[in-house]
Amino acid sequence: MTAADTLLDRVGLWLAARLQQKSSGYEPYTPSDPETLHRVLQPGDILLVEGNQKVSAAIKYLTQSTWSHSCLYVGNALPMPEDGSERPQLIEVNLGEGCVAVPLSKYRTYNTRICRARGLTSEDRSEVVEFMISRLGLKYDLKNIFDMLRYFLPTPPVPVRWRRRMIAFGSGDPTRAICSSLIAEAFGRIRYPILPGVTRAAGRASVQSRYMRQEILHIRHHSLYTPRDFDLSPYFQVVKPTLEHGFDYKKLRWGDAGKLSAAPPPASETNASEEAAALEA
Repeated sequence: MTAADTLLDRVGLWLAARLQQKSSGYEPYTPSDPETLHRVLQPGDILLVEGNQKVSAAIKYLTQSTWSHSCLYVGNALPMPEDGSERPQLIEVNLGEGCVAVPLSKYRTYNTRICRARGLTSEDRSEVVEFMISRLGLKYDLKNIFDMLRYFLPTPPVPVRWRRRMIAFGSGDPTRAICSSLIAEAFGRIRYPILPGVTRAAGRASVQSRYMRQEILHIRHHSLYTPRDFDLSPYFQVVKPTLEHGFDYKKLRWGDAGKLSAAPPPASETNASEEAAALEA
């Protein structure tokens, strides 16, 4: 390793650490319950995550989506840790770490969404899981500084149609800044579609704009997929854990609005009413 490579690695580590710092003010609307997720998730499911890191804000802006990160659920395919800690059941790619396995509890305090490929055969499901497991330990090339510098501008002043292109700007072979590229590669190996095919047949050509067709063609390569694409894909089902095992809204307990004390009026309104009373007197 040359001195230049060592210097780039050090700079890359510093940039990665800065990008992975937590953003202030993040509060999930519906935090994930690991036990509920475990009951619903199936091997091969994709878990989308609304991250709260600085790099997450940039990805959400560039992709115009709530989701900034994606993981693949592998079930119990990985062994229990020797130290007795929680079994890792998600495989993801993190900036600075590379491809790693993590437990479900990691995203206990995050908004998440489950996307499930419909109709997978057991053989294809196993192949997707095995592909992801085989990539464990894959390192992100920290010397590719451009891959990280682009995320230091969370809201770059560029047109919407160019924002997705910024995901690919400066990327290597391929970009590993987000895990969706590796997941898309896994599903590509079993020939499972993510985005619909482009067609110019009569009656459908007018429905899709020229820009939309160009965009789909542009992101055909697995390295350019983003977490949002699994959410928007017509071939992936959105699975909501609260509805999977039966939901009866009649059993919900609501607060009695009539028993709630009325909030005091704002000070400005109180002062105004007092002044009006004084004038009338």
